[in-house]
Formats: sequence, C-alpha cells, structure tokens
Amino acid sequence: MDIKNAAFMQGFIRLTEDAFRKGWHERNGGNLSYRIKPEEVEAVKAELTEPKEWISIGVAVPKLANEYFLVTGSGKYMRNVSLCPEENIAIIRIDQTGENYSIVWGLAHGGRPTSELPTHLSNHEIKKELTNGTNRVIYHAHPTNTIALTFVLPLEDKIFTRELWEMATEDPVIFPRGIGVVPWMVPGGREIAEATGKLMREYDIAVWAHHGVFVAGENFDEAFGLMDTVEKAAEICVKVRSMGGKKQTITSRNFKDLAHDFQVDLRQEFLD
Repeated sequence: MDIKNAAFMQGFIRLTEDAFRKGWHERNGGNLSYRIKPEEVEAVKAELTEPKEWISIGVAVPKLANEYFLVTGSGKYMRNVSLCPEENIAIIRIDQTGENYSIVWGLAHGGRPTSELPTHLSNHEIKKELTNGTNRVIYHAHPTNTIALTFVLPLEDKIFTRELWEMATEDPVIFPRGIGVVPWMVPGGREIAEATGKLMREYDIAVWAHHGVFVAGENFDEAFGLMDTVEKAAEICVKVRSMGGKKQTITSRNFKDLAHDFQVDLRQEFLD
C-alpha cells in the first residue's frame, strides 16, 4: 500500500485541509498528532525505515513505548500538507523507554516534529490511560474568536465553560465535561505540557490563554468537531457581546432538563 493512500493518512490530511480553510492555521500555526493503530502500522511497514537517530522528547512517556505517531512538522504550514505530505509531516516511533523518538517516515528534506511534541505525547499518554486506548488524536489550533475571548473572560474553567455552553443549545451535549483554561505560558516546554495534562485528566478541551485551543478525540472527526463547536460558540459569544450583551439566556434549570432528555452527565459544579 502507498502510505499516502492509507486511510489514517487521508484522514489526517483532510483535517489539515479543512482546518486551514477555517482560518485556524495562519503561517505555520497549530499542530496535529495521531497515535497509529498496530494494524495500520503493519499495513505500511514496508515504507517505514528503521530508527537511526534517537532524539530526546523532553518528557518521559513510558506508556507510549514503541508506539508510532503521525505528526505535523515544526515550522511547516498546514496548507502544504495535502500538497506534499512527505515534506511536511512525519511518522515517528517512540523508543522502549518512552523518552526518545526517531523519524521513520516523512520530513523528506529534514526537520523535526512539531515543537509542541512534549505536550502532544504527554496528553496522548494521559488519554490512552483514561480511555482504555480509544483516544488517538491530539489537535492544537488558533481559532480567532476563542482566542479573542481569553482577553475579556476570566481565565477560569467554570466561567469559560458556562459562557460557551449558553451560546447554543447543543454545545453542552457536545462537550458536557466542560472546558479547561491554561493561563499564558511559553509554548513548547515541560511547564505547558504539565499544565495541559492536568486539565486533560478532566476535560477534552483546553483553552490556552491568548494562544489557542487544544483538544483530544477518538478520531479525526471528533477532534475537528470539538474545535469547530468551541469556535462557533465563541463566535456567537463575541457577536452577543458586540450587540450589548445577553438579555436572556439558557438557565441552569434548562441545562438540567437538557441533560436529562439527552442523557448526558453535565458537570454539576458548573450548573450551580
């Protein structure tokens, strides 16, 4: 099988195309990673090279030992992924200690995986454990309206969640666990990886103040859908505020009725 025609590769490429068209990835902004299934690795194994150079991840992820990931490249543009995947993305293998990686496909003219690799892999490890392995996608983007709200809303999980829940009836059904908020931090290092990981134990969505959004999903559609839903809610919120603010809204009682009828478990402390 041509590796570029593999279903997981096509799903990855489609997300990058759709997200660029949304305007979430200016220049080389944002990044994406996918934990490849063993049978998917086996299907393309003939095109993967043996690890040659092992490079430190910067964090230890022992529960991801010997796993393979498809990741965007550092400094690469989302708009170029579909044009030439082998130059802009890579498949990496984690070593048996979970402390190093090696590029086994892609980044044909050199380069490294996304600078956010420590955050991606730390959160893959957390989500793998919490979901019994079903979560496979970690995605970071720069959606305009959500970033804008980090300049006007208090950077608190409850307030951010409740504000976006109120923007459309189905929003709490789509992200019933809510949204976590990371205060501004320098991206790409251990500190932001640890802060995001702490939130990812509770949420599938983390807003990075004045920077972007980080989501986790079982597959590409789920991860993209979470990002899209949060950004649309943020867009509505920005418009409501520009029109003078809310005159009426969805109440706590309304949310409880919604949760009952849709059989979702909304975070109770965000309803009080």
